[in-house]
Amino acid sequence: MLETIGWVSIVVAFFCAIWIAVETARRPQAMGVMNVVWPVSGLYFSVVAVWAYYRLGRAKTTMAMREMHHHGDHGGHDSGHGAGHGRLTWGQVAVGTSHCGAGCMLADVACEFAIGAMVLTLLGSPLLASYGIDLAGAWTLGIVFQYFAIKPMRPVSAGEALAAAIKADTLSILAFQVGMYAWMALVYFVLFPAPHLTPFEPQYWLMMQVAMICGFATSFPVNWWLIRSGVKEAM
Repeated sequence: MLETIGWVSIVVAFFCAIWIAVETARRPQAMGVMNVVWPVSGLYFSVVAVWAYYRLGRAKTTMAMREMHHHGDHGGHDSGHGAGHGRLTWGQVAVGTSHCGAGCMLADVACEFAIGAMVLTLLGSPLLASYGIDLAGAWTLGIVFQYFAIKPMRPVSAGEALAAAIKADTLSILAFQVGMYAWMALVYFVLFPAPHLTPFEPQYWLMMQVAMICGFATSFPVNWWLIRSGVKEAM
């Protein structure tokens, strides 16, 4: 039964990602990196990501932004995405959190298949190997996504933008991993202690989707603080 649910969840999430990718191809985001972040978000948030895209992302396409500036509207009515008179909104924080989420998602797919195929362990534990390798991959990709969010918004050099990206996203990534790793440990030690799930089973990726959502939840308040304090750009 869980295998069937896993396959359904994977297929639905995949088509959600494809749907958002087609939409962003037809209506590119004003912030170019979001053309990648939105579809990747569909891989774990599934239909919720589609709802969020239409709620938040469609208002920030290149065409929509041009029309908004043409009519003199600079963010007062943005359905929760813009600052709105200096007021930080859940939409801004969610979009900011989605950067590290996208990095984590792509890193997990690549790293987990590699770990499973090569049967890698750390101190004899495949879970510890996943923790270490996933963190390295997620941090690297998260910084890349954050860099391409910062560079268009600040008149700084590439080096300065990279330094700002590292400063802005390192704590966010670590907070994301807290929720994600906690769920992975629960799956490994409690839900499937013997035999453990492998990346070649649909149940594994169903559990990883839940892990990503847990990570998003633990990273959300940290991103709120980072944006509020000015460390991270408000999208």
